Amino acid sequence: MEKIKTLEILSPGLLSTVQDIGRFGFGRYGVASSGAVDKFSLRVGNILVGNRENEACLEVTLFGLKVRVITDTVIAITGADFDPYINDDKPLKMWTAHLLKKGDIISFRGLKSGCRSCLAIKGGISVPAVMESKSTNLPSGFGGLEGRPLKKGDIIYSDCTSPNKTGDVRSFPIDWIPHYSKEWTLQIIFGPQDEQFSEKSKDVFVKSIYNVSPKADRTGIRLTGPVIEKIPGAGESIISEGVISGAIQIPGDGQPIIILGETVTGGYRKIATVISADLALLGQLKPGDTVKFKQVSLDEAYMALQDVEDKMKRFKDGLFYDVANSSLSLSDTNI
Repeated sequence: MEKIKTLEILSPGLLSTVQDIGRFGFGRYGVASSGAVDKFSLRVGNILVGNRENEACLEVTLFGLKVRVITDTVIAITGADFDPYINDDKPLKMWTAHLLKKGDIISFRGLKSGCRSCLAIKGGISVPAVMESKSTNLPSGFGGLEGRPLKKGDIIYSDCTSPNKTGDVRSFPIDWIPHYSKEWTLQIIFGPQDEQFSEKSKDVFVKSIYNVSPKADRTGIRLTGPVIEKIPGAGESIISEGVISGAIQIPGDGQPIIILGETVTGGYRKIATVISADLALLGQLKPGDTVKFKQVSLDEAYMALQDVEDKMKRFKDGLFYDVANSSLSLSDTNI
């Protein structure tokens, strides 16, 4: 398939990388999953522009990205709202597909909500897959574009596709767009080492408010707040074992760390795990935000995830129906 020059990076911002849904099955070799921290936004963005859900996009952190469109294309920006504009004079609606013309410039004016945006491009991002993923693994320096963050002058290629020039507009239903607050409540299930914490410590954990510290990146989110104490006689750490995104470790200082996708193993006991339905929210926590934890049952966790997947399916089915019946709008499909 022909590769087309699609975007030129005029300014990379604080941190912009190529990410897809992630690489899986290589943890036994010490390879992290990487991938977009907010996979929900990545999936929606790809669907909006007509890609496969797991195609690579640009993950933009906090502020500063500016790109020039090299060839006509369709893009969508999902996730955090950084006040995107076209050519400095036209606001760019979030969670909506847009047909852009050669020479258009996309810029972000400032932080409104959230921490990470996803910029999806029709045809995806054409970079080599490494271990079955295009995601950038920053700590190890591979994947994405030469294993590094984007820099000024980089050219983003996409696979050759013809933008829909009929004016077909795809938007994600407003009621389903996540609300990014500065005050977060994350649903958790206790475990796998919660028995090494007293009931009092677990009570403190779910009733306290924690602050997101500046020590937050794609590896993990360090929180500050009331100390969570282990049971008397327990060692400072446990034998290192595999960890997953959403695991909440309690190191020796008693301050929680939420694990993200650039970590493979850990040697601190884990008091709880963020449920799958809330994992995408972790990508939107930023320093200065506050976090509370809410314990839920396994059944409630299953139901929450099913609700997310049901909405995704109904959205995709609605788009298919809309394309097949061009006289109908997305809102007519009773999503």
